[in-house]
Amino acid sequence: MPNLYPAFERQEVVVHSPRHVRTFAELSDEEVGAVAAAWTDRRRAAREAGFGYLHALVNEGAAAGSSLPHSHSQLVWLREEPPALAAEQAGAVAELTAREDLAVVRRDGLVAVVHPAGRLPYESLVAASGGDAFDLAAALGILRELVRRLRAAEGAVPWNAWLHDGAEPHLELVPRLSILAGVELGAGIHVNTVAPEDAAAALRAVIF
Repeated sequence: MPNLYPAFERQEVVVHSPRHVRTFAELSDEEVGAVAAAWTDRRRAAREAGFGYLHALVNEGAAAGSSLPHSHSQLVWLREEPPALAAEQAGAVAELTAREDLAVVRRDGLVAVVHPAGRLPYESLVAASGGDAFDLAAALGILRELVRRLRAAEGAVPWNAWLHDGAEPHLELVPRLSILAGVELGAGIHVNTVAPEDAAAALRAVIF
């Protein structure tokens, strides 16, 4: 549905479930698949309408910018790819996914890894592993598992996630465990108080 208060030319909201689900972690497999289908369908519609890129994102929790308690995502129709995607270096994602010490989950040809230089604690990404194809529904399923593991390790943490749909498609997850202050915002230097190896170990240690 259209966003009631769009900040861009075209902006939509995807409601993740007809049930009152407060967190992405509570979605069923069928609901995760439906989210993937909605993102894929709207990406096609955006391109047919002349928009070069669909930025799909999830904000969960007030500190992450969400104003609704019901689990949902947003789709921003952009005329061209965003600067963050354009700045990504070729091969960078493949290099990250090869880090066994930072891997949390490997499944369905995909891997979730904690970023070695995350801006905030537990920053992670989900991408294809070893040359396999990127499957959005499977990737969103692993994102759900990451959120579940994060909640078990740290509680109901607000977080942001988005799809970078480029040459190396992947999902990025940024938990909001600390506040960006003057050093981060003014100098562009991010102070992460949790070593990535420790964050990966803590997430792997969660038993469902």
